[in-house]
Amino acid sequence: MTISQDIRLGADIGGTFTDVALDVRGKLFSTKVLTNYSAPEQAILDGMAIVVRDAGISPSDIDIVIHGTTLATNALIERRGARTALVTTDGFRDVIEMRTENRFAQYDLDIVLPTPLIPREDRFTVKGRIGAQGQELQPLDEEALERIADHIATEGFGAVAIGFIHSYMNAEHERRARDILARKLSVLISISAEVSPQMREFERFDTVCANAYVRPQMADYLSRLQVRLKEMGAECPVFMIHSGGGIISVETATEFPVRLVESGPAGGAIFTADIARRFDLDRVVSYDMGGTTAKICLIENFQPQTARTFEVARTYRFSKGSGMPISIPVIEMIEIGAGGGSIARVDAMGRIQVGRNPPDPNRGRRATSGAGSGPRSRMRTSCLASSIPTISLAARSSCRRRIP
Repeated sequence: MTISQDIRLGADIGGTFTDVALDVRGKLFSTKVLTNYSAPEQAILDGMAIVVRDAGISPSDIDIVIHGTTLATNALIERRGARTALVTTDGFRDVIEMRTENRFAQYDLDIVLPTPLIPREDRFTVKGRIGAQGQELQPLDEEALERIADHIATEGFGAVAIGFIHSYMNAEHERRARDILARKLSVLISISAEVSPQMREFERFDTVCANAYVRPQMADYLSRLQVRLKEMGAECPVFMIHSGGGIISVETATEFPVRLVESGPAGGAIFTADIARRFDLDRVVSYDMGGTTAKICLIENFQPQTARTFEVARTYRFSKGSGMPISIPVIEMIEIGAGGGSIARVDAMGRIQVGRNPPDPNRGRRATSGAGSGPRSRMRTSCLASSIPTISLAARSSCRRRIP
């Protein structure tokens, strides 16, 4: 089926603002509204109402909606996902905590690694083993899975991740485990053979845990978005930008929301690559200044740099191995906290850390671009932002001491 794209709507939900752009046969209309944290889809609808009014059309005239968002990224960084259970092979319960056992800073005795998304008491093991060539070495213990399902059902878990050894070669055990758990559970279940079918169990287990962790929240959001769009008259297809810069259907995004991590910034890099191609610029650096982060990406030969794995929530600046690895195709870029729309604090590394801050005019001392409205509010915000102390990172690096 061919989808007409004469009238296209693009929407990007960021940490502070939501941007909406409407392309009507080559003529562009755009707007920027504050992100609604409790109902992110509302900001898209508000922005859409503005641009269709400016364009003199109705929502029913829109042929396609393409959507990028940082919601999945923020849920991982801020640990706002569902309580998730991990079911894994007997003997591999602590893989996501032991990681690869490499020290990214060999002589630092105070290394701090990200806390696993799933605590040890929420990880369950079951006997059964697939070999490296995909052969079954030990049958799956289905009776143990029945008992695990009963326990998960009584403990109020919101999602389940399943990760077995060598399931990328043979996914039969994972699929069978999902079927057994699904008979007794009403929660969403993710299996590593579908989320990240590749070797290296730490990265694969960590990725399926991340997928399960954000899946209930993202599934609920995407469902609400589709319903609300139809209520406004937009019956067109909705596609999501994934972290590698392409697009996927809402149905695929609902099943594999971890692929949406970095989807918003990826859209900016793809747009930059298109501009570079139009102007025949073979070496370009894109700079995407958002409300909470700034993103930088290298574009060479009209293509952004890509990778198969990246890390979320690093505890050390630019140190590979200090974050949470996610094994999905991704556009490589560097993100730096910008401070706008955020509360600032100084962490143990001496970095200024920022967190999202919903606009609330009743709280008078917040350094946020959304606090209140009007010139006096903006002046107050600017003064507060300028009062954040400057930290000497060079001094911190040289003396290697922690700042309280």
